[in-house]
Parts: sequence; C-alpha cells; structure tokens
Amino acid sequence: MNPYQQKKRWKYSLLTFAVVIASGSLFYTSYLVKKIAQSERTRAQVWAMSIKMVTSSDDNDFLSYVLAVRDSSIVPAIVIDEKGDFKFTRGLDTTKTFIKLSPEELKESKQKYDLDYFKDELAYMKKQHEPIRLTILNEPWLVYYKDSALLTQLKMFPYIQLSVIAIFLMMAYTAFSSSRKSEQNQVWVGLAKETAHQLGTPISSLMAWIELIKDKFNAENDPLMAEMENDVRRLEIVADRFSKIGSKPKLEEHLVYDVVKEFVDYFKVRVSNKISFELTGSTELYAGLNIPLFDWVLENLLKNAVNAIDGTGSIKVDISGNRLKKQVYIDVTDTGKGIPRSKFDTVFQPGYTTRKRGWGLGLSLTKRMVQNYHNGQIFVRDSELGKGTTFRIVLKSVNHDNPTTA
Repeated sequence: MNPYQQKKRWKYSLLTFAVVIASGSLFYTSYLVKKIAQSERTRAQVWAMSIKMVTSSDDNDFLSYVLAVRDSSIVPAIVIDEKGDFKFTRGLDTTKTFIKLSPEELKESKQKYDLDYFKDELAYMKKQHEPIRLTILNEPWLVYYKDSALLTQLKMFPYIQLSVIAIFLMMAYTAFSSSRKSEQNQVWVGLAKETAHQLGTPISSLMAWIELIKDKFNAENDPLMAEMENDVRRLEIVADRFSKIGSKPKLEEHLVYDVVKEFVDYFKVRVSNKISFELTGSTELYAGLNIPLFDWVLENLLKNAVNAIDGTGSIKVDISGNRLKKQVYIDVTDTGKGIPRSKFDTVFQPGYTTRKRGWGLGLSLTKRMVQNYHNGQIFVRDSELGKGTTFRIVLKSVNHDNPTTA
C-alpha cells in the first residue's frame, strides 16, 4: 500500500474513533438529561399541587409541611390563570419578581415588578414544556416551568467538553505536524547535502577523463564528446541543486521565456520522438529565478508529463501574465492519462505515486522549490481523465510593461 494512503487510512480510523467517542458521550449525556428532566417535571407537579393545597386547607401544621415541600423545589416556574394573569412564581430573578402580593394588590401594583421580564420568561417556558393544569376554587390555572440551572448546565456540558477536547487535539496536532515537518526538513536537507557531497568527486573525475580522451584521441571537435560534456555539466547542475536545499537561494531577474526555452530544448532531445513539444506565450515577462532550482522544477513537471503519456502525445508550455496581479503564469499541459479531481492536492504529497518504481518525491520537491524558494505557487489547474493535465506555476512578475492578461 502507498505510504501516503496508509497514513490517510490511519487518519480516517482515528477520526472515526473520535466520532464514536463523541457520539457515545452525547448519547449518555442525553440519557442523563432525560432522567433529570423527568425528575424536574415531578418536582414541578409537586409544587403545583402544593399551591392547590395551600389555597384549600386551613390546617396550619399541614400548610407548614406543604409550604416546606413547595419551597424545596428548585424548578423555576410561573402560575397563570386562564386569562393570562400571573398568580405565583418560583425560582426567578428576585430583583424583578415582586409578586408576593394578592391578585388584587398585584393588579394595582404592576409598576412594582418587571412585566416584560415575566412575559419573556413565560414565553420561554411555553417553548420548553407542556403546562401542568390545576383547578383551584373552580378556576383553571396553568403551571409553566423551565429547566433548572443544573439541567441547563448538564445539557451544555458535553458540547463544552467536546469543544475543549477538540481545541486540545487541534493544538496537539498542530504541534505534532510542525515537529514532523521540521524533522522532514532536516532529513531533506541532510540527504540533499550528502548527495551533493557524494556526487562531487565522480563528477570531477569524469571531467578529467573527458579532457584526457580528447587529448589522447584528438577528439576535441567530436560531437559525441560534446554531448558527454553536456551531461557532465548537467550532473554538476544537479549536484549544485542539492547543495542549495536548506539554504535561501539568491533570485535574479531573468526573462522567463528564455529560461524555459533553454531547458525545453535540452530536455526534448532526451525523450522519445513520439512526444512533441510546443512553447508559446509572452516573450517579455521577467521574474526572480534561481536557474538551477527552477530548471529542476521544469524537469520534474516535464518528466511527469512524459510519464503520463502512453506512447504518442504532446506537451505544451505556455507563458502568460496578469498585469493587475503582477504575476507570471507558466502552464505545462500534456495529453496523458489525467488526474482525478479528488487527487489534485494529493499528487503533491510526499510518497504519492502511480508508478510501480516511483518514490513519489518529484512533485513534492517541485512544490517546495516553487513555494519556499521562489515565493510562488503551483497547482493542478485542470485535468480530465484520458485527455490530459495542466499544471500551473505562478511567480511574481518583475517587469510589468507588456504582460499578456490571462
């Protein structure tokens, strides 16, 4: 299995496990909330019945007991008659609930309590629970109540708990990811510099051997020797590329078209003649480039395009720009097998490859060199299975006089 796919499967497994834990927590909390809600309704019913007992009994001892039971209820409640007039309240804001007067006194003293507060509380209670109906002195009364502060807190607790856990996990993941990227960068840099060091000695030897062959066989103007020298110089460039990884390369202003054309001309003679190359677009756009590293970017994209083409095909490189955004666009289009839309981002992940012998590092390195070293962007602009793919490089434009608007 592809290492990236394996890592992705682990992520999905952990996410599924987290969802199961969260669902279990919510389910259990919901179960507790229902039990407490049933208990609170029972308390509200006891409180409602106590009101009926208070209004219909003359036994002082019994009334004292009933009042004690009533006052033990912690459920906020409001009692109204069929006309909607307030009769009693329980567990509301004491600074707004001056409602211990008789009904007659209450009607004359509305300014002594906050009527809007009662109406808001009553509307809220009506949304929460069905009322408890009583008949007192042959008059129907309605007892409305709402969840206690304890029950409300219990309802909110799992969401607060899960939010805290989620924030902690995000922080832990960010720290872990940052640490892992740092380790990866150290591995990249160490491997690259060691590769450059190892290549140095054989490259120097090859250059010396070429000079000896020229002298011994009088092959100064032999075209084969010229090609060998080109390849040795190419090896020098590769070693130079690896040596630059890990350090901030110096960017210089270059005409983008000329840089791209020089590399395409070098590359196309080294692949099958069944694949045609075309370079189009603006010839007047400048950008800050590090030639060895940018050639590496082009090489990886063109190799990727060649590998995507099965047999005969074509590769087109188009250069354009946007004057308003001050950007240069380099589009590399092939007529290969294409990339599924779901893999547009995945192709840049280390280890992702569709080739049996591939390492899955080419496009990952390419993205690193474009973003980290050239302050640009690279992404899959478009792709269709069976028809081809277009990769786009976005660079900052240095010259903005005559760019073509894309």
